[in-house]
Amino acid sequence: MHVHILGICGTLMGSIALLAKQQGHQVSGCDENIYPPMSEQLQSAGIDIRSGYSRANIPPDADLVMIGNANLPRGNAAVEYVLDAGLNYISGAEWLGKYLLPNRWVIAVAGTHGKTTTTSMVAWILEYANLAPGFLVGGIPANFGESARLGDSPFFVIEADEYDTSYFDRRSKFLHYRPRTAILNNLEYDHADIFPDLDAIQNQFHLLVRTIPSTGLIIHPMHDQNLDNVFARGCWTPRLRFGAAAATDTNSDAAAAPEIQGQLLRADASSFSVSVGGQAVGTVEWPMTGTHNMFNALAAIGAARHVGVPPAVACAALNEFKGVKRRMELIYSAAGLDVYEDFAHHPTAIHSTLEGLRHKVGRDNILVVVEPGSHTMRKGTHADTLKNAVAAADQVIWYRPASPGWNMTEKLAGPNVFMADSIDEIVQGILRITKTAGPWHLVIMSNGGFGGLYKKLLDALPAPG
Repeated sequence: MHVHILGICGTLMGSIALLAKQQGHQVSGCDENIYPPMSEQLQSAGIDIRSGYSRANIPPDADLVMIGNANLPRGNAAVEYVLDAGLNYISGAEWLGKYLLPNRWVIAVAGTHGKTTTTSMVAWILEYANLAPGFLVGGIPANFGESARLGDSPFFVIEADEYDTSYFDRRSKFLHYRPRTAILNNLEYDHADIFPDLDAIQNQFHLLVRTIPSTGLIIHPMHDQNLDNVFARGCWTPRLRFGAAAATDTNSDAAAAPEIQGQLLRADASSFSVSVGGQAVGTVEWPMTGTHNMFNALAAIGAARHVGVPPAVACAALNEFKGVKRRMELIYSAAGLDVYEDFAHHPTAIHSTLEGLRHKVGRDNILVVVEPGSHTMRKGTHADTLKNAVAAADQVIWYRPASPGWNMTEKLAGPNVFMADSIDEIVQGILRITKTAGPWHLVIMSNGGFGGLYKKLLDALPAPG
């Protein structure tokens, strides 16, 4: 079958393209935003990618058109052609639910933050344990070098996004996946372009909980009131809680403690011990930082345990976990300057990432450059919390896009805070700031291509070595 994908360079649709290719289908696609790493991954797999949405870019021999949800509404030229021509079409999430996930043990990772990293951790633990899982990740795990794989076992690990499925299906994507094991990492308000309030998101999570069988398992943090409110609406599945170990052993109520606990051995969370049911099971020593990643690891250990991987084996696997591209990925290091590329685009994620780096680098200088790229950021939904989110940085550059929906200068102004209206201005600002006494650690945060900033900056910096 020839499958043509509209929006093929999106994180979900690109991964689905790889899976369809591995199933033996002929796969092609088109997109308006074609940039690495997804474009390179697709081209390496021999998948034809065409630029732009138009009738001409939909092959006449396509048997099925898969429609993504990014910038593909009614009125889009390609969408209108599909409808007018009466072509067979489907959403990506529905295709997964109907044609790939049935008869698999689905391990789904949902939540506002940490989905990509946690999904990658679970997949790697199962791979390390010789379970040969299939997986679909909204990024490229360094341990695999690809974002999706069919696998050779019943287990399939999937990043379960709460964003809506398509212009013709407004349900969250994860409602198509029917997991047996589900990680609900956290829950905050996000995606202001489709959800009017937190309650609307909680309703989708409640619907997800309704799909999980009573023989399954839900893994969730010990303290998350928003998730607790979801469970209060009804839950028919056993739950496993994770969290940080108490600072002192004064809690006499063992039932109130999380079943899986992490104890920091270093403040930056690059080392921590793990206990299950009060029994020590192992220690994780890895290059990751931030307590958020420790919690991601605890959730992954819990999910792997549910499918039969002993926690001690999971800890050993995480000692060899290499992270995910664009998640605090070191892309340059020379002359007292380290440059990291990061996907964080929500105040909580920005704060926890920078806090972890601060614990790691001590008194070294931190410069953060942030693009408010998500719909929620551009709308100004988090305007009152973004300033504190970057408090761990010494210098901040905010990219001010054309016609933002809020007064960024008024909300974000402060000492050592700069507003930039162009990519060239950002590059010049970085070069100026990092020439002062260092060492410097530069973190560039964006959920998109950031207008080609990465290449422009690396071209302007002296060659490493």
